[in-house]
Amino acid sequence: MATRRLSLALALLGGTAVHAGGLPPPAYQLAAAQAGIPASVLFTIAQQESGTLLRGQLIPWPWTLNVAGTPQRFANRDQACSALTVALTRHDPKRIDVGLGQTNLGYYPERYPTACDALDPRSNLAVTADLLREHYADVGDWIVAAGRYHRPAGGAPAARYRMQFSQRWQHLEAATSSRRGPRS
Repeated sequence: MATRRLSLALALLGGTAVHAGGLPPPAYQLAAAQAGIPASVLFTIAQQESGTLLRGQLIPWPWTLNVAGTPQRFANRDQACSALTVALTRHDPKRIDVGLGQTNLGYYPERYPTACDALDPRSNLAVTADLLREHYADVGDWIVAAGRYHRPAGGAPAARYRMQFSQRWQHLEAATSSRRGPRS
């Protein structure tokens, strides 16, 4: 059963799509298109926020929580939802990040009908994409927008995040370009 869930998650999230096709997986492309942002930006954010090494690739993991600075990954949504429910009784929601984009439940409570809805990959990607678009609208630069997504207050944590994001994003863009081949 665990293997089936892993296969389903990899199919949904495109665990092999980046390796094989060089493009962000379809779920990222759809959420990005709906928000009007580059799919590569959304995928890079998800890699950075919830990525875990699977089969030698950094794959965003939908059932990831970060509770008071401690990352936690679960095999499925039900397990993650149970842990999230407990975490919300023990911690300020501003100390809890959830899902592919690690949306903070305390700062964005209105973005999901319930806390566990943040564990739905499509909903989480849509919210992440919308937040990125909002930050980009303020600054006009995807790298700066990524830093603001991670830490709106800025400072050294945002600067480190921007540097990591920029490196991952450039790597993804280069891989995507090389797989597409020369343009005529």
